[in-house]
Amino acid sequence: METHNVLTRELKFMIMMACFVVVVAGMRAAAGILVPFLLAVFIAIIFTPPMFWLQKKGIPNWLAITLIMAAILMLSILFIAFVGNSVTDFSNALPGYEKRLVSKVGFIVDWLNRHGVEISYKMFIGYFDPSVAMQLASKILKGLSGALTNAFLILLTVIFILAEAGGFPGKLRSALSDPDTSMERMGRFTQGVNRYLALKTVFSLATGLSIWIWLTILGLDYALLWGVLALLLNFVPNIGSFIAAIPAVLLAIVQLGPGYALLVAMGYLVVNIVIGSILEPRFMGDGLGLSSLVVFLSLVFWGWVLGPVGMLLSVPLTMIFKIALESTDETRWLSVVLGNDNRQS
Repeated sequence: METHNVLTRELKFMIMMACFVVVVAGMRAAAGILVPFLLAVFIAIIFTPPMFWLQKKGIPNWLAITLIMAAILMLSILFIAFVGNSVTDFSNALPGYEKRLVSKVGFIVDWLNRHGVEISYKMFIGYFDPSVAMQLASKILKGLSGALTNAFLILLTVIFILAEAGGFPGKLRSALSDPDTSMERMGRFTQGVNRYLALKTVFSLATGLSIWIWLTILGLDYALLWGVLALLLNFVPNIGSFIAAIPAVLLAIVQLGPGYALLVAMGYLVVNIVIGSILEPRFMGDGLGLSSLVVFLSLVFWGWVLGPVGMLLSVPLTMIFKIALESTDETRWLSVVLGNDNRQS
């Protein structure tokens, strides 16, 4: 009987893994449709609390949705108008920047060889190719701009999600066999997701705005672009800020020189210490943290499944999964495994 139970557990595990592979393959095949839908879901989650606030103030549902959609549409137009042109210009100028970076790398290799460190140019480029970071930044921003070309589909999906948000709890309560327990768990889940995404969005906006102002003061090209990149990659804790700083620092080396590149790096460091290490933990707490290994693996996994936009959505998707696990007693241990060390204390 014991052997039968063991085999049954093993069979269940194999079936679960097979289902996981099938689901992931389907998600990767449907990335073109899935990415705009996920963007719509995250936009709806972020703007649901303001809509409920407007409704509590006595504004009719249709008018609250209209005001929220007007705000989303205005932000989308501003993003496409300013950032879209910057992405195009940067992509066109990227080959020139790469050539200048290559010349800088050649200078470094010659300097190392003159000081007794024998290394070939090909070997140095094989281990450290600075142009890869700038290409990655361009790819991420292009991927987001490409996803926003489906703006009509995204906005339409957001409208339907917001329209259903008010009546969905009532429908769910009628459909569940044990509505009180299930609704309590659902409430904890939605409250955790809303709080995380709302606070993370606020701090990401503050990060992007601070970086944009600092780089504009220094006179770095495409300062707005690097501010947007810092905003987006701030959703990826621990390593996102580091990835966002690399292309700006490399561009500063090419355009302004090593001294200004050091100032750019210091600006990123100060902003991320103040916002990422002081303000965010104070307001968000450490309870929703993910371990650095989970952050890195989620970045690789979702980037492989959904492309460049998947890298931006990787941590919010993993965080939602973690909050869902945390909302039930049976799966809370998995949430602890995904969390950081502070979660265990």
